Amino acid sequence: MIALGPRADGPLSVLALGAHPDDVEIGCGGTLLELGVRPDVQVTVVVASGSPVREAEARVAADLFAPGADVRFLGLDDGSLPARWAELKDGLCRVRDAVAPDVVLCPRRTDLHQDHALVAEMTTQVWRDALVLEYEIPKWDGDLDRVTHYVPVSEENARRKVELLDKAYPSQHERDWWDHETFLGLMRLRGIESRSRYAEAFVARKVVLDLGGR
Repeated sequence: MIALGPRADGPLSVLALGAHPDDVEIGCGGTLLELGVRPDVQVTVVVASGSPVREAEARVAADLFAPGADVRFLGLDDGSLPARWAELKDGLCRVRDAVAPDVVLCPRRTDLHQDHALVAEMTTQVWRDALVLEYEIPKWDGDLDRVTHYVPVSEENARRKVELLDKAYPSQHERDWWDHETFLGLMRLRGIESRSRYAEAFVARKVVLDLGGR
């Protein structure tokens, strides 16, 4: 088990990236709730696309999942990020110039939604010195895959995650996949794999181990 401890020179900086409003909370909302009990964690949430209504929902969600988080929007159009490649890259670079995270949470590079995959690909280009953990989003495509890392989530926070998702994103309630069984079911499956009740799972493509010898 790997523990993320406090830094000697300041709080642990966590950057959560989403292609759309609700990506972050679906993919790593339980992880944010687990981190929220620690006073030594600073969270920044960045959302690449979304309408004004959806951006307003994302602000509510960030305040619920990570109170005090710095929330930023790149203002691009949902579903068209590959066509806005240069603007997306420029927006992420502006965030990089302002935020130096220790951990970056982003969508999975093998996600079949083109917006998710592009954000993931750019993340590793823009943040080369941070630990990048790619979260998973259940959906119609059936693209869930093998994972490499797990974050156990308490039963309280697992259930709080699904309640807060409903509270923050009323615009999504009519989607046929949006329900507590979907979100709790995936966390329960990942919990089985990690010997815990509930968990969220991630893919790490590059991990640098500091053994303290330098």
